[in-house]
Amino acid sequence: MHPGDLPTHTRLRNYILWLTAGLRGCGLGVRGNGMGRASAYQGCSLPQSSRRLGQLVVAPTAGPPSPCSSLKFPADLEELRELAAHLHYYQREHRGYVLLLFSAAYLYKQSFAIPGSSLLNVLGGALFGPWMGLVLCSFLTSVGATCCYLLSSAFGKQFVVYYFPDKVAVLQRKVEENRSCLFFFLLFLRLFPMTPNWFLNLTSPILNIPLSQFFLSVLIGLMPYNFICVQTGSILSQVTSLDAIFSWDTLLKLLATAMVALIPGTLIKKYSQGHLMLDSKGQSIHLLNGRKSM
Repeated sequence: MHPGDLPTHTRLRNYILWLTAGLRGCGLGVRGNGMGRASAYQGCSLPQSSRRLGQLVVAPTAGPPSPCSSLKFPADLEELRELAAHLHYYQREHRGYVLLLFSAAYLYKQSFAIPGSSLLNVLGGALFGPWMGLVLCSFLTSVGATCCYLLSSAFGKQFVVYYFPDKVAVLQRKVEENRSCLFFFLLFLRLFPMTPNWFLNLTSPILNIPLSQFFLSVLIGLMPYNFICVQTGSILSQVTSLDAIFSWDTLLKLLATAMVALIPGTLIKKYSQGHLMLDSKGQSIHLLNGRKSM
């Protein structure tokens, strides 16, 4: 039988089995069905594993919702609706496979700082509903950003500094100025709608931002934005344009939330400065008294 004649669920299951086999060949030890196929991929490299994940995402498939469609990252509203309809049909009997596929695609984009996660957030809302979609997308965003942090820490520091020296210097200065209230400053950056999150993910290890604070700031700070996207996905059939996600009303709400996040950090910073001033005055008086007693 020709591979193109196989049923949709059989073909997608084979792609997932190939992916798990490739991950095991890279030393990541995946358990489950289909591990007998892993021997063909022993000793594969990270780029090879990435290509297999790309094949998983963009491989052509067919299904009843559309006689001629493809499984790929959506680039516009029509492709997003087509993909959502296709996965909805498949999800009826193979929810676990759809969850694995969605998670792998999301982590792939986040880990390698590939733009377009907002469309995946919308897709998550269309597939899993507003609340489960929010929890799933927020968790995947945090894990994927952490993977990007670790990859940048291991391989990307020199490249980031070489290609973005001025931006790294500016961000470094801001981080040092707010080191006493670093978490709230990171939270503000994540909540602020104009922040390039991919750049923040890449530069955080260079700026010596602790991984725990990084993870929590991504998890909490991007939750409002993820909620807006996921909520849009839950009513995808009623959406006429993706511009509704990035409307002025939405941007103003996110901006107001970011400003609220600045309040605790500002109070902590002022308290720290005042405390340091009192300490310095106390030390000065103590020294003067010591001189007088002499």
